[in-house]
Amino acid sequence: MPLYVVYPLAALGEIGGCFVFWAWLRLGRSPLWLAPGVAALVIFAWLLTLVPTDTAARAYAAYGGGYIAASLLWLWVVEGARPDRWDLAGVALCMAGTLVILLAPRTA
Repeated sequence: MPLYVVYPLAALGEIGGCFVFWAWLRLGRSPLWLAPGVAALVIFAWLLTLVPTDTAARAYAAYGGGYIAASLLWLWVVEGARPDRWDLAGVALCMAGTLVILLAPRTA
């Protein structure tokens, strides 16, 4: 599965799973919400194993920028708060770091 599919799906799983716990603890939702939240987090972890790299830490580090971008999208779409210019500047810096990690020439 290509990275442009894996990382967004992983972000959706992680953010969705974590949001379920937030909703349960902070918004008073039913504990029944926890089952799909745990399932989403398991799917997130499985998806990161599909990243084509020899090291788990590099896959997680590169994922970080995408996670931040997806979190701001979640902020806007799900929570109804528009990211401000500082959010956008921060995500641009993070995505630049992600590209450096993913595209750097590596020697064995």
